[in-house]
Amino acid sequence: MPSPSAQNRTRSGVLTDDPRRGASRAMLLPALQAQGLGWDDLDRAMIGIAECFYAGNPCNMHIRDLGELVRLSLSDTMIGFPFGTPAVSDGISMGTDGMRYSLQSRDLIAATVETELMAHYLDGCIAIPGCDKNMPGVCMGVARANVPSMIIYGGTIAPGRHPVSDAKLDVVSTFQGYGEFVGGTIDAAEYERIQCFACPGAGACGGMYTANTMATFLAALGMMLPNSSSNPAVSDAKRVECRDAGTDFATVLRLGLTPKQIMTREAFEDAMVLCTVLGGSTNVVLHAIAMAHAVGVELDPSDFQAVSDRTPYLTDMKPSGGHVMQDLHEMGGTASLIKMLIAEGLMRGQHVTVSGMTLAESVADAPDLDEGQQIVRFDAPIKPDGHVQILEGNLADWAVAKITGKEGEYFEGPAICFDTEQDMLTALENGEIHPGHVVVIRYQGPVGGPGMPEMLAPTSAIIGAGLGDDVALITDGRFSGGTTGFCIGHIEPEAAEGGTIAVINNGDTIRIDAVNNTIDLVGVTAEAIRKRLARWRDRYELVLPERGTLRTYALTVEPASRGCITDG
Repeated sequence: MPSPSAQNRTRSGVLTDDPRRGASRAMLLPALQAQGLGWDDLDRAMIGIAECFYAGNPCNMHIRDLGELVRLSLSDTMIGFPFGTPAVSDGISMGTDGMRYSLQSRDLIAATVETELMAHYLDGCIAIPGCDKNMPGVCMGVARANVPSMIIYGGTIAPGRHPVSDAKLDVVSTFQGYGEFVGGTIDAAEYERIQCFACPGAGACGGMYTANTMATFLAALGMMLPNSSSNPAVSDAKRVECRDAGTDFATVLRLGLTPKQIMTREAFEDAMVLCTVLGGSTNVVLHAIAMAHAVGVELDPSDFQAVSDRTPYLTDMKPSGGHVMQDLHEMGGTASLIKMLIAEGLMRGQHVTVSGMTLAESVADAPDLDEGQQIVRFDAPIKPDGHVQILEGNLADWAVAKITGKEGEYFEGPAICFDTEQDMLTALENGEIHPGHVVVIRYQGPVGGPGMPEMLAPTSAIIGAGLGDDVALITDGRFSGGTTGFCIGHIEPEAAEGGTIAVINNGDTIRIDAVNNTIDLVGVTAEAIRKRLARWRDRYELVLPERGTLRTYALTVEPASRGCITDG
């Protein structure tokens, strides 16, 4: 009769049991000895611990510490082998050429996780992501390998506090502070004060920005335990969660639960509902499509529109509201919210999760949301339908808008066009952007960027300059989860691929209608657009980096509607 550990060694036995693999065992032995183990422990299940670690970023600076708690939690039938992945900081790189490395880091993370799991015949994986692209990256990696896996979120940051007003601060406050500084409403000392108190410690950006959006998405998807998504980074709850990881993962391993069993079509639909209720980042459209692709589930932008049409936006969280993820944690956490959404009939919760139970069963014992809480507004929805709106028209085959209702649902005005983010910021500083303008920032797509950078600096600067209610912005790039205002991104085809956005002229009228879901150049005929594009092709030449990962990315990346995947 095999030992309990041998029953869980569905893969590592290739290295440890075959007499021809003497070199494998010889090289594994020192790794075991470094953990105080020895030859007899070669029959343990070997578990990869994927740590998205970077010491220079609050989102990821604590991940190795959490990983060590996870490693120590593994029972005597398992042994953990930590390994690292890239961990690009969106907040640090925002507005620089470094931001072009952000989205492609998602696929590097996926490739890293897949490579380690497959090359070393690991029996399972516990992944610990921290920042935006970490979550979909590790999920795609374990999905490709399809070994028993569980994800533990590094957790959200605590809110910063202004030392004078006691107002809540976060990293988005610094971007908006720049616009206020440029607009003359605050001085240099106040701008510096905001920077000093915005990020008080470890953890991912605190609002319902991309990191927290993707964490809650993965919780509903079933790849992490529900409250892993809401337990703050610096909290007893997060440390307890990591200390219990071995017990939790033993269930995953014993049942042989793989990502393809968990990440079903029904699971993705429930996850999209939760994201809609929370008013999550539009980046979820890209990442969900890419994660679905990794397990062979067909998903496209129209699926998000279908969910948005039937799902209300209920949660008053930053950037459009006033609360942060720590507030959600204190009122019961993601588990309590999911429990209520299932009870209200918005989520089904019948798919299996890493708990070994269905989603509904895994949250059944969660406390009800605190009575009197003001974050989730079931009785008074912020918007009767969802905030993610998929637009199309003569300006785009598709584009994604985040319409919370606060910025209106219709905008029409003259275009003011920029080919770089820096040119747009310079124009703002010089007072060239006026109320009524539709700001166009192009050549920011997955190929043209390359890397599809986020536009948090421009949108925050516009708001800080007092133009947030009077200016729209469209781009073939992306928006941060921290973006607010009338903003439309992911425009496809992108400018570098000959999309209409490439030939918008200053002064052209652009009409954005988020009720009828259209985005159009007004008064410009199809024939006129065709002639403009013909002239554009005569003079435009795509210039890619001569070498390196961005060149590889630009040459292999699929369009945004395909999730910007790079593996076909």
